[in-house]
Amino acid sequence: MLDAGTVSGDIEAKLTEDADSYTWAAAAIGSQRAAGYQLATGLPVMPVGGFNGSDPSPTLAEFQKLVADGRIHWFVAGSVGPSNGGSSESSRIAYWVSHTFQGVEVDGILMYDLTS
Repeated sequence: MLDAGTVSGDIEAKLTEDADSYTWAAAAIGSQRAAGYQLATGLPVMPVGGFNGSDPSPTLAEFQKLVADGRIHWFVAGSVGPSNGGSSESSRIAYWVSHTFQGVEVDGILMYDLTS
């Protein structure tokens, strides 16, 4: 898929870890990016901002509530923002995650454990 990329075994292992404990194993900006992770693991991955990240759904407040409720395990970082198709809401979510949680790089991909 367009922005899905190949998912390494190490990333797949992170996403499948305790996956049954969460509604979403991960969240990623846009359904194209989320699809690669979902197809590789067979687990639900939330596409923040819809198809290309430009929809204002979920809002930052909605996303924060899902995180507080322990419903999303990982956030998979990527380039986002209004200049490349992302919504300002997607940008706010990515900013909040990166300034609230400690990131870990796995095979060149920055991931945030939203349960820590």
